[in-house]
Amino acid sequence: MQLNNELSRVYNLLKIISREEIEHIVETCNEQSLRLDKELLNRNLVTEEDNAKVYAQYFKMPYCNLDQYVIDRDVVKRVSSEFISKNGVMPITYQNGKLLVVISDPFDFEANNKMFSFIEEEYVVGVSVRSQIKKHNDIIFSKELTDRAIQELQSDIKIKSKAVAEQSELEDVDIKDAPAVKLTDSIIREAITLRASDIHIEPFENIVRVRYRIDGVLHESTTFDKSNYPAVSTRIKIMAGINIAERRIPQDGRIKMNIDKNDYDFRVSTLPTVHSERIVIRILDTTAFAFDRDHLDFLPEENLLIDKILQTPHGIILLTGPTGCGKSTTLYSFIKELNKKDRNIITVEDPVEYTIQGVNQVQVNPKANLTFASTLRSILRQDPNVIMIGEIRDEETAQIAIRAAITGHLVLSTLHTNDAAGSITRLIDMGVEPYFVADAVVGVIAQRLIRRVCKYCRQPIKATAAEAKLLEIKENTIIYAAKGCPACNHTGYHGRMGIHEILYIDAEMREMIQQRRPVEHIKKKAVDNGMLTLWDTCRHAVLNGDTTVAELATILYDKE
Repeated sequence: MQLNNELSRVYNLLKIISREEIEHIVETCNEQSLRLDKELLNRNLVTEEDNAKVYAQYFKMPYCNLDQYVIDRDVVKRVSSEFISKNGVMPITYQNGKLLVVISDPFDFEANNKMFSFIEEEYVVGVSVRSQIKKHNDIIFSKELTDRAIQELQSDIKIKSKAVAEQSELEDVDIKDAPAVKLTDSIIREAITLRASDIHIEPFENIVRVRYRIDGVLHESTTFDKSNYPAVSTRIKIMAGINIAERRIPQDGRIKMNIDKNDYDFRVSTLPTVHSERIVIRILDTTAFAFDRDHLDFLPEENLLIDKILQTPHGIILLTGPTGCGKSTTLYSFIKELNKKDRNIITVEDPVEYTIQGVNQVQVNPKANLTFASTLRSILRQDPNVIMIGEIRDEETAQIAIRAAITGHLVLSTLHTNDAAGSITRLIDMGVEPYFVADAVVGVIAQRLIRRVCKYCRQPIKATAAEAKLLEIKENTIIYAAKGCPACNHTGYHGRMGIHEILYIDAEMREMIQQRRPVEHIKKKAVDNGMLTLWDTCRHAVLNGDTTVAELATILYDKE
C-alpha cells in the first residue's frame, strides 16, 4: 500500500520511530491490508498524540492541542455530545474569522463529511487527539446533562404531592424513579470528568448544594430544589448498600462502577443534619492509580534515603500527615516494591482501597470483632515477613505493631501528626515505652499534597522583596504565579504533587528518643544532619516552577 510507505516516511521525518523499527511492520501491513498508523498504535509503539502529529504533517493541517485553546462552548454545542463521541470531530472556536473544526482521523472521510456537510460558512480544519476531543466534550456537556437531569426530576416531582416529597416515611418514594437515577449518574460522571476526588451533596432548608473537591479545593457545581432530594439520596443509598430506612445515624457504604471502560470505587458516607442526610462520596479510580515511587515526587536524595529504609529487614516505617494527603498511595507504592516471591506480605486495612496481586489483604470488620488489634494478633501467627497496618489508632494497636517490629517483622503504618518528629512523641503518648520506640522505628515520612501550577498558563513573575526573603533568594528572581486557562478550568492549577519530610532514625537519634528529649530537639538534630523539612521541599517545588508561593503559604507553620 502506497499510503503505508508514505506514512512511514512521516514517522521517520518526525523522529517518532526509526526506519529500521518500522520497515518490517510496513511489510506486514501491506501484506495484510492493514493501516500502518493503526497497527503501530495497537502495538503500543506510538501514542495517539504521535499519530495526530503524523496526520497533521501528512495532510498539511495544524496540530491542535485542545488544552491550549479557549474553547467556545456555544460553538461546540452546534452539534450534540453523541455526534462528537461517535465521529471524533468537534467545532471548537473561531480563528481569524473562520470556524475551527478539529478531527481525530483525517482518513475517516465518512465521519468528517458528516460534520462538513452542514457547515455553511468558511472553516479551517485541524487535527487533534481523540481522547482530548472526548475529554473536552465531557467537560462541556457534563454540566448540561446534570442541569437537564435536575429539570427532569423537578418536573416529575411536581406531578406528585409535595407531602410525599417531605414525609419521613420512605415507602412511597419511588426508588427506581428514572429522573433520580439520571441525576445521580450525571453528578457522578461530571465529578469524574472534572477530576474530582470527592462529591459533597448537602441539603439545606430549601435547596441542595452539590460541590466537587478538585485538587484539594471545593468548587460548587450546582444546586437543586430540596423536594427532589429524597429520591436522589435513596438512589445513592441503594447503590451503596446502605439501609434506606435509617436516617438517624451516620452510615457508610461502597459502590463499584465501570464508567467509560474504567473501574471506579466510590466510598459513600452519610451524616444526619438538621436539614436531612448529608452525603459525601470519595472517588477512587482503580485503573488510574499510580503505585510506582517514580510518580510520587520524591527528590533524588529522598529516594536514596527511602531505599535505605526499605532495605531494613525489620522495624517499623511510619507515614504521617492529615487525611487525604496521599499516605495510602505512598504505602501501596512501598508494598509494591517489597512484593517479592520470597516474602509473605499481609495487610490489615479499613477499607481495602486497592488490591495488589500477591499481597494478602484483610478488611477490618468491627461488627464481627475483626479490629486492627485482633487481626494483628492473628497475622503474627501467619508467618509474615511484612505487615501493613492501615492506621495506628489506639494504644493496643500501637503496642502490637511495635512488638511485631522488634521481633523480626517489617511493619508499615500511618499516623496523624503534623511532622515526622511528632510521630515519635505520639507513639510515646499512646503508651509505648521510649526504649521500644527507639528500637523499633526505622524511619518516618511526613507528607502533604500541594497544587501543581498549570504548565500551560503559569505566568513568570519577578519575586518581590517579601517573596525573596521568604524563599531565601535574590530579589527579582523568576518564579511562577497561577493565571488560569481552559486546560486547568481557569483555576491556575492542574493536579497535585507530594512534598515530603523524611526522618531517618540513626544511633544518635535513638539515644535522644530513649532520653525522652523534646520533639523540637529531635527535629533540630535531624535538620542539622541534613533532613529536608516539608517547607524545604515545597520551596524547592516553587523554585523549580512546579507550584506557587501561595501554595507554600499553606505550610508556612512548618518553618521556624
